[in-house]
Amino acid sequence: MDTINFQLIDVSKPFLDYNTRVDGVSFRNAIFIFLSNAGGSLIVDMALDFWREGKKREDLWINSKELETKIFNDKNSLEADLRDFLFGQHIASDVVLKAVTSFMTDSKPNKPLVLSFHGTSGVGKTHVTKIIAKNLYEKGDDSDHVHKYISTYRFPHKEKLDLYRENLKQWIRGNVSSFPRSMFIFDEMDKMHPQLIDVIKPFLDYNARVDGVSFRNAIFIFLGNAGGQVISEVALDFMREGRNREEITMNSKELEIKISQSIMNEKSGFSHSSLIDHHVIDHYIPFLPLELKHVRLCVLVEMMHLNMNRDIDLADKVAREMPFFPEREKIFSVKGCRSIRQKLVLY
Repeated sequence: MDTINFQLIDVSKPFLDYNTRVDGVSFRNAIFIFLSNAGGSLIVDMALDFWREGKKREDLWINSKELETKIFNDKNSLEADLRDFLFGQHIASDVVLKAVTSFMTDSKPNKPLVLSFHGTSGVGKTHVTKIIAKNLYEKGDDSDHVHKYISTYRFPHKEKLDLYRENLKQWIRGNVSSFPRSMFIFDEMDKMHPQLIDVIKPFLDYNARVDGVSFRNAIFIFLGNAGGQVISEVALDFMREGRNREEITMNSKELEIKISQSIMNEKSGFSHSSLIDHHVIDHYIPFLPLELKHVRLCVLVEMMHLNMNRDIDLADKVAREMPFFPEREKIFSVKGCRSIRQKLVLY
C-alpha cells in the first residue's frame, strides 16, 4: 500500500465507510486487507527494545511503547479526512493538520499539544476531534486512550467540587502514566467551573511533569461556544464586503486575539481560570458558521450513513429547511449541521 499513489488509494475510501452503499451496492459484508511496509522499522525497533530489556516478544502488544499511535499516525490520511469530511472550515483544517502533524512527528516535544476549538453549535468541533482520534488510534474515538469530559455531565454538583478536583487530577495523571500519548477532550469548557479548569493547568505547561509523570506527549482539546459570536461577526463582515470566506485567516481582523479577548470578557469558567493568563493553549481555532452549501454537503453525508440513495434535490430541500441568520440576509445556519439526520428520516 505504501507504494500506491494516494489518489488510487482514495478511490477505495467510499467502499470502506460505515453503512456504505455505492451505486446501490452495499459493501458492509466485504473484507478489505491492506499490506504495507510502512511502520516496519518502528515495529522492529520496539521488538529490539523488548529483547534488550530482557522481555519476551509475547509481552509486546499494540499499546507497548505507544506502538499503536506510531503506526497509525499518517499526515496524508489526516489531510484527506479533513479535506473530504469537514465542510466550510478551511482555517480549522489547516491549523489542525499542521499542529497535529508537527506534534506527532516531534520525537521530543517540550509540552503537550493543547488546542482550543471555538464556534457556535453544529459547526464541526466535535467532528474534528473524531477525525484526529481516527488518525491516531486504531479504534478512533472509541479507543481506551481517548478520554471525553462533558462538564455539565461529569461535574454537575458545585458542592462536590473538591471531590471532582481530586478525581480529575487522578484521572489525567493515571491515564498518561499508563499511556503517554493519551488524548483528553473537554466539552462545554465555557460551562466548566474555573477551579476545575485550573486543576488541568499544571499538565499543560512546558516540560510538564506532575508527580513524576511527564505529560509532553499528551493531547488536550477544549471545545466551547465562547467566541462564537465574534467569529460569526468576522465572517459576516467578509460577506458584506464581498469577500470570500476562504480569505479569512487566523489574523483576519485580529480574529485569534478577539477570540481570546471574548473568552476573557464572557462570564464563564474559562474566563476565570488561569489557562489564558499562563499562555499554555497553543492555538485558539475558530470554526466559522456554515452556509447553505455546507449544510447541503452534510445532508448528502447523512444520506450515505442512512443507506439512502444520493439525492441532490432532496439534500437541497432539507438544507433550506434549516433556520438561517441574520434575519435579513439569512446566510449562516443557526444550528450548523445539527438535526439533519432527524429531518432526513421524515422523507
